Amino acid sequence: MKNFIIEKSTKEEVGLVDDGIVKFNLSKVPFTQESTFVAINRVIRGKTGELIAGINSILYCWNCLYIDVLWVKEEYRQCGYGAALLIEVENIAKEKGCELAHLDTFDFQAKDFYLKNGYEIFGVLEDCPSGHNRYYMKKKI
Repeated sequence: MKNFIIEKSTKEEVGLVDDGIVKFNLSKVPFTQESTFVAINRVIRGKTGELIAGINSILYCWNCLYIDVLWVKEEYRQCGYGAALLIEVENIAKEKGCELAHLDTFDFQAKDFYLKNGYEIFGVLEDCPSGHNRYYMKKKI
């Protein structure tokens, strides 16, 4: 017999769930950085101020860098902007004690770019989305 209900979370409940897993993780492995999550986000602007590239990343809990999003406007791709942003956040993370970066990308995105920049594949999720692969990558920095 079912003695529970499943319902949509409130914004407050989302925070409680997040806090719960952070508390659990901390009980198992002590965090190695003072602030649990440190956003490291950067953009590149053109001469007229237009946004042409950006990276969103986070240094979390154990001085690990997670690259969430790296985007370069299409007409500026292959010009070194992506590599410049990647190097920038990796250097900031290193200065804060980070030794490991990781990310995920799809076969239609930037797998080869990340391989060229020192990342290695440690996992593949096939058919995600259908007909494509999602690659999980890491780099010692």
